[in-house]
Amino acid sequence: MQSEKEKKPVARKLLLKLLGSRDNIQMNASAAVRVGALFGISENNIRVTLTRLQSAQLISLVERGYYKLGDKGIRFAKEIHQWREDENELVTWQDDWVVAQTSTLPKSDKKQHRNNERALKLMGMKKLANDVYLRPNNFSGGADEVRDKLYALGLSSKTLVFSANNFDSRTQSKAMGLWRHLNLETFYDEGCSEIEKSLARLPSLPLEEATKESYVIGDRALYNVVFDPLLPTPLVDVAMRERYRNLVKRYDDAGAQIWHQFLNQH
Repeated sequence: MQSEKEKKPVARKLLLKLLGSRDNIQMNASAAVRVGALFGISENNIRVTLTRLQSAQLISLVERGYYKLGDKGIRFAKEIHQWREDENELVTWQDDWVVAQTSTLPKSDKKQHRNNERALKLMGMKKLANDVYLRPNNFSGGADEVRDKLYALGLSSKTLVFSANNFDSRTQSKAMGLWRHLNLETFYDEGCSEIEKSLARLPSLPLEEATKESYVIGDRALYNVVFDPLLPTPLVDVAMRERYRNLVKRYDDAGAQIWHQFLNQH
């Protein structure tokens, strides 16, 4: 989960996230420059970034010099917003697992290795033994769904992904403890507190301050829900997670309204 230390956002990520925060958002270059200024990003950096995003077909230019997401950018935004639906795909856990077996993959391909690690992390999979990663089998589509998601996230299609059960008691106990270090209940509790305090504070802040705060806190919250392993009972307090995710949705909606105001001021 993300650290408390604030980093200046990368211009590319900032602009894509804002344009993708809701459907059909448009932003002209001067608004993009104002957005950059909030975070100490230079006008030149923003303008160069807009040109590069357009070249990469992540954004496109519409009339009157306004930018909107391009086809590739829309796909990128859909992936980001998938977290809003994830909870709906979960089912009661039957104590079985989805396993990814990576021993067939060459270690020499550094780029693919990074993609594999990221895909496994995004799906909440943890290392049980050498080349063996797993997560609880609690998605409604079972191992098939997890496999499809992993491949879509960039995991090598040579990886074996299958369901498994009837581990011996020692292995089952080890598997059950793989996520303990994340301290998820504490994390959800602190996350709820941070969001509730910010929601109470935002209406009284000047627009620029509210805009910046809603991005910083919202971005951290979104990162955390995207990387949440979506564990079942008894591995996590599911009600606490649902409370946290519902608050993140509320905060995301509030942030989108604030950004809409900021982008449309003249």
